[in-house]
Amino acid sequence: MPARVHALLVVRPDGRTPAAHHLRRTLAALAVQTRPVDSLTIVLCGQEPGVVEAARISRAGTVVEASASTRFADALALASPAEGADAVWLLAQDTTPDPEALARLAGTLELSPSVGFAAPKLVRADDRSEIVSLGVSMTATGRSVGLADGELDQGQHDATEDVLGSDIRGVLVRVDTWRALGGLDPALHGADEGLDLGVRTRLAGGRVALAPTAIVSVSGDGVAGMPFPTTAAHRARRAFARRAARLHRRLVYSPAWALPLLWLSLLPLAVARTVSHLVRKHPSLIGPEWAATAVVLVQLVAVARARRRISRTRRAPWSQLTSLRVTNSQLRARFGDDPIEPGGRVRTELRFFAGGGAWLVLGALLTSVVAFPALLAWPVLGGGGLQPLRNTPAQLWADTLFGQRALGLDTIAPADPFSAVIAIVGSLWPADPSRGLVVLWLLALPLAALGGWFAATRVTDRSSLRILGGAVWALAPTFLADLTQGRPAALLAHLLLPWLFYAGVVAHRSWAGAGAASLLLAGVIACAPSLTPALVILWLSVLVLTAILRAGRGIGRIIWVIVPSIALAAPLVWHAVRGGGLWTLLADPGVPWAGPQVAADAAGRALLAAGIPTPDFAGWATFLPDAHLWWVPLLAAPIAVLALVAPLTQRWAVGATLLGVTALGLATAFAAVGVSVAFSQSTVVALWPGTGLSLAWLGVLGGALVTLDAGLAPRVAMLRGAVVAVVAAGILALSMPALTAVARDTTLIAGAPVSTLPAYVAVRGADDPDVGTLVLTPQASGALSARVVWGGSETLGAQSTVVATRTSPSGDDEEIAAVAAGLVTGSADDLVASLASRGVSFVLLNEGDTEQETDAARALRLSSSSAIDQRDGLEPVGETARGVLWRVIGDVADRPATSAVVDRTATMIAGIQLGVVAVSLLLAFPTAASRREARRMPRVVGPHWEEGR
Repeated sequence: MPARVHALLVVRPDGRTPAAHHLRRTLAALAVQTRPVDSLTIVLCGQEPGVVEAARISRAGTVVEASASTRFADALALASPAEGADAVWLLAQDTTPDPEALARLAGTLELSPSVGFAAPKLVRADDRSEIVSLGVSMTATGRSVGLADGELDQGQHDATEDVLGSDIRGVLVRVDTWRALGGLDPALHGADEGLDLGVRTRLAGGRVALAPTAIVSVSGDGVAGMPFPTTAAHRARRAFARRAARLHRRLVYSPAWALPLLWLSLLPLAVARTVSHLVRKHPSLIGPEWAATAVVLVQLVAVARARRRISRTRRAPWSQLTSLRVTNSQLRARFGDDPIEPGGRVRTELRFFAGGGAWLVLGALLTSVVAFPALLAWPVLGGGGLQPLRNTPAQLWADTLFGQRALGLDTIAPADPFSAVIAIVGSLWPADPSRGLVVLWLLALPLAALGGWFAATRVTDRSSLRILGGAVWALAPTFLADLTQGRPAALLAHLLLPWLFYAGVVAHRSWAGAGAASLLLAGVIACAPSLTPALVILWLSVLVLTAILRAGRGIGRIIWVIVPSIALAAPLVWHAVRGGGLWTLLADPGVPWAGPQVAADAAGRALLAAGIPTPDFAGWATFLPDAHLWWVPLLAAPIAVLALVAPLTQRWAVGATLLGVTALGLATAFAAVGVSVAFSQSTVVALWPGTGLSLAWLGVLGGALVTLDAGLAPRVAMLRGAVVAVVAAGILALSMPALTAVARDTTLIAGAPVSTLPAYVAVRGADDPDVGTLVLTPQASGALSARVVWGGSETLGAQSTVVATRTSPSGDDEEIAAVAAGLVTGSADDLVASLASRGVSFVLLNEGDTEQETDAARALRLSSSSAIDQRDGLEPVGETARGVLWRVIGDVADRPATSAVVDRTATMIAGIQLGVVAVSLLLAFPTAASRREARRMPRVVGPHWEEGR
């Protein structure tokens, strides 16, 4: 047994932990040791009255004062072992040894002279049945592994003796070993200090032994070793210290020839691990990862010092450590995927096939084929707000960048986020992107049914109610209006909303849900900007509830949900702020089109309250043209009544929340019909209220399912089947006119040419997006609309709300207006040369719909055609299906290139947006761990208020 033991006790109060209490407890434990310490040195790192007083009245022979920032390794270096001491005992304020701890540690050193230091069993001070540490090893790549950390102490490891290292707290080290090794390495930042000391001891020819019967309880203050991960700051500190220690040890332990390569690999490794952290749903580790990498990159002096220490004392080969390292099989056994214990599985089976979900989707697909059979033959979809897409995916994605827009003489502006959604749709059919939109229209009904079914799984486990949810969502009047009128943005928003609900309600649970919800939210806002206020209110509500009900747990995930939306919309918002037109941000993306919708009057709002966005009573006005249709809104009454009852059920919190969603959706729709921020030539275009109604239908449908699932009494449960049948019958009746619109030739969608311009221009512009065409369109009032179109066609993805919402003419607009006026009035100015200098090659006099053409428009068209025919420099190409076309004779300049500043701005914006989207994709990507964690959570969210986790 060592003749003399010198205890070194480090104290560092931080104002947050009860340092004085812990110190007094530790000093009291030292006083009752069966084998008392021979001398005690206290190192005070910082001043705190209670701690100073406790140290003053203690039996310490020496009290050393140091700054509050002094780390454990540096503090021990300030207190050298006393003369004649045989061993030093390393303690901190929160390490409280049992009375026999020192005697058993000293006994271990006495029994084995080759043991350099002995380590106790560390247990939690507040739960002594849990092992904090009992031996530490490492893998072949240097990862430290606690051999028993976090396990329930049942004596299962008490027979273990030889280990590679240990936790540094409470170890008893021989003085000659301590001095020879030079103490602890301060470059480890408090992590893996016992492991590193054990490795150096082994290389010096000594051993590391465990003394499992020597018990030391710890409180995790973080003075020695790592603090318990009770706060975000402590978790970040642990992550940083462990990563910095691992990287430092990798450089210290490596062969000399590999050291430069390992140092150069630090930054690429940090990038790779950043991606890994995102995939593994641990984004909080990214900051500590980079901080640790930066620190290790610059502490080469510390690396050299540590390598010299090892080379000076090494007596044994590195191969001697191999048998003490943890193998991959042992690592899998320690940290592998543990099966869920019987009774531990909370989530029920999805039952998509067994519960009828697959049959619902198949039925919706057959209904779509029967209702829209012509879609199987149309290569391009037109009518309403539809237009062709670009010819290649590369052109589609080019429209998503900041820079020159495809409309206007030389408009430099950010792209609408909706362009990215269209690029995704078109890229699904890369050989012919326009056909991808046709396929989307054909699959819209089954996709809506699928989304509605999955959204219903968050509300109910009953298969019949899930089927009802999918069917009602697919047959919602607002969605069928989008289908039959040709509103692609609103249709995509309706398809995305149930998936946003599905992922959003569990975003606080996991990073996978938050990542998926963030992308879906960005997609919904891109397709329906008018929903932004309602969705932001919902997001803020969830944020506040998370902070209150969950004490902030998961709040980082909720915050991330909105980040991709901000990144995608920020350029457009900045442009609107600079232009002073924030209201323009609400404009519906895509083709500005003033299609049929309810008026902003009492009758129109009554239809909106019934969930119908069109004045034709969901198509019944054309189905029964001479009938009184007052009863049509009543078809939606059963589902509305069920939604109103939802807050009165046992699941009142969920019902009230969904009723709030309904109110926000209706408020959005009511406000939309009274707001006009876009223009289609000379026609003012009001916001489409259908997207607001889609949100309202989501809330109503969810509330109705809550009522049917929970019920108010057993009698209601018995009538559930009859109520479901009534609701389904009402929604099916509402949908009949829309589903038969193609057969009755009352739909606005139709097959369309591959270009909105004449074929002569379309061929020239197929591969050259810089072919310019001046399009002149006579208006009903006798005015003339003039716009410049670049490329072979106007396309859906190239539309720009910046152009469609501009209320004051720019310099380019005034130039085009002057040229157009001169062309149609026979002005003597050399207008053709002006067009050629700006890269415009063609002039098209658009005929429009000659059957509905007014006399004023016809007179202007004829006079304009005669005036342009007499213009030198223009060669008639001839009459086309799109109007009369002329070609500019002579040399036409290239379209002016963008400046270097614009190119750099586009690159910067694209880089930031792609980075944010990539992070969300990595977070949303499921892993085995995330799926395993999800299985432990109920699929249905919020059975009761307290279970809404």
